[in-house]
Amino acid sequence: MGDFYIADYKKWYPMGVTRVRGGYHFATAAGKESCSLVLYRKGKETPWKKIAFREEDRTGDVWHMTLLGGDFNGLEYGFEADGKIQADSCGRSFKGHEKWGSFSQIKRPLRTPLVQEDFDWEGDRPLHIPYSESVIYHLHVRGFTRHISSGCTERGTFAAVIEKIPYLKDLGITAVELMPPVEFQEVMMPEGAPGNPYGGDQQPTGQINYWGYGKSYPFAPKASYSSGKDKNPEREFKEMVKALHRAGLEIIIELFFTGKESPVFVLDAVRSWVERYHVDGIHLVGNGPAAMVGEDPYLADTKLLATSWEGVCGGRRKHLAEYNDGFLVDIRRFLKGDEDQVNPLVFRVRRNPKSYGVINYIAGTNGFTMMDMVSYDRKHNEANREDGRDGSDYNYSWNCGVEGFTRKKKILEMRKKQIRNALVLVFLSQGTPLLLAGDEFGNSQNGNNNAYCQDNEISWLNWTLLKTNEDIYQFTRFIIDFRKKHPVFHMEEEPRVLDYKACGYPDMSFHGVKTWCPEFENFRRQLGILYCGEYGIKADGETDDFFYVAYNMHWEPHEFALPRLPKDRIWHLAVNTDDGEHNGSYPEGEEPELKEQKKVMVPSRTVMVLVGKRRGEKI
Repeated sequence: MGDFYIADYKKWYPMGVTRVRGGYHFATAAGKESCSLVLYRKGKETPWKKIAFREEDRTGDVWHMTLLGGDFNGLEYGFEADGKIQADSCGRSFKGHEKWGSFSQIKRPLRTPLVQEDFDWEGDRPLHIPYSESVIYHLHVRGFTRHISSGCTERGTFAAVIEKIPYLKDLGITAVELMPPVEFQEVMMPEGAPGNPYGGDQQPTGQINYWGYGKSYPFAPKASYSSGKDKNPEREFKEMVKALHRAGLEIIIELFFTGKESPVFVLDAVRSWVERYHVDGIHLVGNGPAAMVGEDPYLADTKLLATSWEGVCGGRRKHLAEYNDGFLVDIRRFLKGDEDQVNPLVFRVRRNPKSYGVINYIAGTNGFTMMDMVSYDRKHNEANREDGRDGSDYNYSWNCGVEGFTRKKKILEMRKKQIRNALVLVFLSQGTPLLLAGDEFGNSQNGNNNAYCQDNEISWLNWTLLKTNEDIYQFTRFIIDFRKKHPVFHMEEEPRVLDYKACGYPDMSFHGVKTWCPEFENFRRQLGILYCGEYGIKADGETDDFFYVAYNMHWEPHEFALPRLPKDRIWHLAVNTDDGEHNGSYPEGEEPELKEQKKVMVPSRTVMVLVGKRRGEKI
């Protein structure tokens, strides 16, 4: 062992590696019969030294040793468990797989640098933006900037996300959510093949696990998402977090778990990202122990997102948020004009439970993008080479008359109108809106609704569309800003549909084509919603305006009777998704006054937003 020696074990340490005075402590559950620490010289793939764990230093299934003496600089480590070389499942970073998608490196052992450099956070802390004030932007680190049109210097990396911060700020979002940024094996091996997936006679399938859902090393940032020759993913990820926080943007990361990991392992991984990387939130994907994570007192100030929080005990839970496809399915069905969707619409636009948040989105990673939602009736996953067996057959989409690409002006106008409708539905619902990266400029995946293996232009954002579809981008910016300015659309708690302030109006009320008479028959496709500004308090302490949102997803126009405003207010038109000439909206202060104050004709498949401004207010 040279200058190294094993010290007597005196206390319990966390799994993985812990720095102690004069050396390091190692703890791992790898290996049932035997386990050795394997040390490598920096950059070398052949082990330099193996040190066996002693049987007397085994507690339960955990092998542990404190190694002191000698020079640890430049050393990397892994384990040999029951005769097989493997990486530390709790490793903080890895060497060996720095090149994305390299078939030649998959059999190289992953090695963790032993000496981790210090990082100056310069006082950085998570931002703690409430869900009611949040707008989330969901992106894939590589696909966000990999396309040459992104204009980034270090395309497809954490550093490139930093380059795009001015764009994100201009768009108006408050948080980015990253698909799994952890170390995972993107080169796909045959499913169910025996033995170690990094050894034996197995050959790659030729496909790429682009999304990153699968077995991973959830304590470490992905090396191939870092830039430069030295490939320091820990430092680069921290620099990205610090830069986002300086810009007032939160960062949420997805962590995928298969359900085979121990709950303690999952909890340790979640805590590690909060402690070591200052992330503002964790989205648990797959089959992690959500209830256990949700009850952890160390995470009580961290945004935690999951499909459901059923089973979480009482106490303070406002840091939790439900993240599932319920909103997507109901709102897409209403948008395309399906029967019997008014009741689901009422439920979704109002929903914002007292005890936890809800994340509202109409397009996500798994499914059609927003542009594909209005361009395809069926999935087109031929490029996945699975004969159409993959991806959901239920997309609740409408192609507006032509499947896929078209030059027909009327079809293109209808698609953009439907996108404007969709954006209004997302951003004027209570809860927290989430936007899939690229939807703000009409990004398409050519009808592929399961692009998990597409590391190419199907999944990469094509930034030239920002110019091509500038109108979609500008409307997205408008509706995000509109939501932010008007708290009646993002109240801290779910509207009660009651006049609990005795101001003459409920906080939120529902109407049909006649005021105060909502219609819920299965053939109805229209709904009016009145928002009373007295229940929305702006940052300056002033009350909000009155708003009336008229939704008509019928293929015929409908005349809506308008609720009577207080005597000092009159109706103006803020949004009309049918008005392509004005891109569906009017700047604040330029909203035209309605000539008819008692009723309004809403065209087919259109949303109108009316604002009740005080008489004499500058327009």
